[in-house]
Amino acid sequence: MKYEFLNPDKIMVGTRGAVGARLFLLQVREGRRLIIIKTEKQQLSAVAEWMAAAIRELGRPGHLHEDLALEPEYEPDFVAGDITVALDHEAQAILLTINSVDEEDVLNVTLTKEWAGALAIAITQLVEAGRPPCPLCHLPLDSRGHDCPRTNGNSAPIR
Repeated sequence: MKYEFLNPDKIMVGTRGAVGARLFLLQVREGRRLIIIKTEKQQLSAVAEWMAAAIRELGRPGHLHEDLALEPEYEPDFVAGDITVALDHEAQAILLTINSVDEEDVLNVTLTKEWAGALAIAITQLVEAGRPPCPLCHLPLDSRGHDCPRTNGNSAPIR
């Protein structure tokens, strides 16, 4: 199924669950339509980086939206697979496309610079609130320690 959100009223990002076992969700609302996408932390982190780069190219946004908290309903419509971010210079907009893992669904969202900027900030804050990365392999550190693949099992777990 193809989902098109050309002028979303709101875009939200958040998690459910405890750190280390969080479910990352992206919600887009336009009028009465709401779509919920399950994503991976790394996917969202990359989206934030791409959004920031796109905003630098398009120019400084105006006032950023502040309320990006998830709406109570959070059963995902699909799981994110490939994600792309593109620029529409003429419209001064950022196009976000999310394909489902099974490639049966696709979400196309047209974002203003203001929504893209707010989303990039919210994602960055969300990612930084999780487990810190290992200084060697950048995988998340666990409270029980971390068997870093970069040490090839030749050192004690990093804590």
